[in-house]
Amino acid sequence: MNEQDNFLLPQSLACLAANLREAGFDVTVLDCLPDQVGWRSLERRIRRLAPDVVAAGENHALYASEVIRLVELAKEIDPGVYTVLGGAHFTNVGEMYLDRHPIDFVVRGEGDVTTVDLVRALDAGGRPEGRRVDGVSYLGDDGQVVHNPPRPLVEDLDSLPLPAYDLMPMDRYGQARFLFSPGGTTIHHSRGCSSRCAYCVWWTQMADRTQRCQSDELTPRWRTKSVERTLEEIEILHRRFGKRCLVFVDPTFNLDPHWNDEFAEALIARDWDLTWFAFMRADLILRDEELGIFEKLVRSGLTHVSVGLERVDDAWVHGANKRFHTQDHGRRAFDLLRRRYPRVFRQATFIIGVRDETPEAIRRQLDYARDLQLDYPAFHAFTPFPGTEAWSQAQEEGWLEITDFDQFDMSTPLMGSETMTREEIEAALIDLNGSFVDTPWFLRGLLDRSSYRRNMYAWWLIVMARVFASTAAQRLNPFRLERYTSLVEPPWYHR
Repeated sequence: MNEQDNFLLPQSLACLAANLREAGFDVTVLDCLPDQVGWRSLERRIRRLAPDVVAAGENHALYASEVIRLVELAKEIDPGVYTVLGGAHFTNVGEMYLDRHPIDFVVRGEGDVTTVDLVRALDAGGRPEGRRVDGVSYLGDDGQVVHNPPRPLVEDLDSLPLPAYDLMPMDRYGQARFLFSPGGTTIHHSRGCSSRCAYCVWWTQMADRTQRCQSDELTPRWRTKSVERTLEEIEILHRRFGKRCLVFVDPTFNLDPHWNDEFAEALIARDWDLTWFAFMRADLILRDEELGIFEKLVRSGLTHVSVGLERVDDAWVHGANKRFHTQDHGRRAFDLLRRRYPRVFRQATFIIGVRDETPEAIRRQLDYARDLQLDYPAFHAFTPFPGTEAWSQAQEEGWLEITDFDQFDMSTPLMGSETMTREEIEAALIDLNGSFVDTPWFLRGLLDRSSYRRNMYAWWLIVMARVFASTAAQRLNPFRLERYTSLVEPPWYHR
């Protein structure tokens, strides 16, 4: 959608590289986006490096085709190279790829220990040894996909090595002038989630796994690093690499009130002049406010909160296994932010195009977002990602009208509802954004006292202009694809 939106540190690469390096292997990380490495440049780099193993992954399906293109390129360069894929997408639907593409192994679930054990096995005895590693899937000699027993989760996250930030192009991350400015970078203190929302694939990647008849049964699991370990990482990011805006990518940052309190007090004491973003639960914001913790989090630098409100209809939300959340929680949490913490940027996400979607329900979604007086309402098309209950149901019922993963971008509706066509839902998404975004809304943000809020509104203005210009150009093009938006193909993509 916008190049700058992708220019943040991918935690998975830094963590996996650190584990492999600690085990004694030579590791090179290629993050093509910030380094502007196109396909021809990538080919030259792979030839020059001559790796024994090429590994990549994808969580949300959208870039799965890019990953497949990479492994095919690697095998063309060197048929003997081992190709290893990971991430939630290939974990959940690896069998869709293993018998059709040159993939040697898929690492299922949390990859820290499995990846190291797999590379050790390949180094010691090649593919036969690799097939003995727990937590991997591969294509057997009979052409059937084999899922080895799952790997237990790492119990103590502090026992893992510090992410290999020094192997990443740290000077290229967070360079957007307005987005997560200045000097944004990702970080995480926790992994997993305590919930199993039917539409969310995040929790599946870090879930407890029990093998049942060659498939994994998943149980939600949440773990956290200690406050001391988290502060150690922050200090490296801040002092060594000059990062001043922390983007916590934890699915639920604020689950543990004791951790929140200790973290806030420690960060306040250090006075590092940082701002930070987090995905939070509305009910837990209210809990921490009652305990006197939330005020400390704001004083410690909390500047941007994103809450998954999803639907104004509590029955739908609870039916999707998000049972802790109600519309009232959302209203009270955002009212609290607006009244007591006006400097905190207020963001919420909403889902449009569920199976029982109606025009009236969409209007209620818009009214709900307006009532909350949000800075940024993110209206997403309902997207049944592979590995979720929503995906299984959509497959069984034959609801999906678009199955090309290249369009699983959360902006393109993939199916209609019981009363609306896919095209009507797409038009409604366009109208939702146009209805919420108006001149007074922009002016309030652009003239706000908070420099962070001013920057975010400026970024949003630029992105909106680019998206609308791109959409207009597509609609004027008689050969256009019938899509609301499309991903950006930067000029260096083929170089």
